[in-house]
Amino acid sequence: MSRSAGGSGAGQEPGAGEPIDDAAARGVEALQAAAKEMITAARAALDVADGLVSDPGTARGAFSALTDLARNAAQAATTAAARGAGGTRGTGEPPDDGDGGGVQRIPVS
Repeated sequence: MSRSAGGSGAGQEPGAGEPIDDAAARGVEALQAAAKEMITAARAALDVADGLVSDPGTARGAFSALTDLARNAAQAATTAAARGAGGTRGTGEPPDDGDGGGVQRIPVS
């Protein structure tokens, strides 16, 4: 028997407005649907892994593509970091800030 929303509210979350049994059933259904989606995703990942193991040429191509992607990402990050820090402007040396390499004192009031 389901607990109703009326009455003293015993067995029900405060302010829920629906029976606990119905809310619990909906929660279980959502968890089951999520578990089925995870199983489907795992099967797809296993299919990809099986294809990589079965065909070394495919694996070689996939790893080559990943290597190129990593190399390009690292190069882009290095370029962006150099530009963000003032850059070396192709000289390999940091830009001259005009202080002669010494410590500059900045008064704070």
